[in-house]
Amino acid sequence: MLYNLLISLVDQFSALNVFRYLTFRTGLSVMSSMIIVFLIGAPFIKFIEAHKITGPIREDGPLSHIVKKVGTPTMGGVLILIGILFGTLLWADLNNPYIWVLLMVATSFGLLGALDDYLKIKRKNSRGISSGLKIICQIILSLIAIFLLLKFGDNDHLRNLYFPFFKNLTLHLGLFFIPFAIFIIVGSSNAVNLTDGLDGLATVPVMLVALSFTLICYVVGNTVFSEYLQIPYVANIGETSIFCGSIVGSCLGFLWFNAPPAKIFMGDTGSLSLGGSLGAVSIIAKHEIVLGIIGGLFVLETVSVIIQVLSFKLTGKRVFMMAPLHHHFEKKGWAESTVVIRFWIISIILALIGLATLKLR
Repeated sequence: MLYNLLISLVDQFSALNVFRYLTFRTGLSVMSSMIIVFLIGAPFIKFIEAHKITGPIREDGPLSHIVKKVGTPTMGGVLILIGILFGTLLWADLNNPYIWVLLMVATSFGLLGALDDYLKIKRKNSRGISSGLKIICQIILSLIAIFLLLKFGDNDHLRNLYFPFFKNLTLHLGLFFIPFAIFIIVGSSNAVNLTDGLDGLATVPVMLVALSFTLICYVVGNTVFSEYLQIPYVANIGETSIFCGSIVGSCLGFLWFNAPPAKIFMGDTGSLSLGGSLGAVSIIAKHEIVLGIIGGLFVLETVSVIIQVLSFKLTGKRVFMMAPLHHHFEKKGWAESTVVIRFWIISIILALIGLATLKLR
């Protein structure tokens, strides 16, 4: 919005040419998103507390966990969404279709999560939208996003699956691209949701994934860098770096309030939106497998739940003391801060491995 206005004035004020630089605007999106979340965070939390908008806590969790979390405000994802929208709309080129697709995913998944949070608060239990209905809604929203990508995106690359560590290994998905893309968006959305169980646990890994894809999108959208690194070039994708930068800034601002002991939880409003957005970004950037590497913590948490459910249904026994995985370590006696920080360390390592795939081909 502001970018489009400033660029229209370049002929009158040559100094405004600096706003043509993608790296400069990405930095501005990070700062703008972070500042807006900082500014509205405290008043928002006071409003939530005044209206007693608190989410339910799992009763089968560790006792210390239950005692500490009861009464903590939820729906903090609204703050993150505001930050993402603010930073992106302010500094991105709004003529770029990828930006609107990503904003649609972030907003629609955020609204779905908000409805889920609202129902949990209203009913005063963890039964929000039924899991089946939630999945159906996520699939429908993903289909809309995929249709828009197929209509406005680069179809030469969109239907291809590129493998990291290999220079010329490509799989053309054809019609299978649609269910594959749905799996990535819906799976990523729910994986972040499952991980968001401790103070700051999901926020930092999301920030690391978004930061990594800020670089990936910039490189993929740059002819010189993409040719040098021998990765597929996708035209016009560079602008999505600004969207990713807005996620980084929003999460950084939110972490101020979400750090242990958290003053507010992001809730499904934030986790579903952030996960779906990261999945959509990976599809546009054609680095879906790399998302699985960088976001390996989310994969690990999701797999732990799948293993737990399958094991209990087939054998009547549990593999973990509690799932997702972070609760297993809590049950083993690890302090919450220990679990969170060690999981952050794992995320940092995975992010470095994922970024290394850009060169190791």
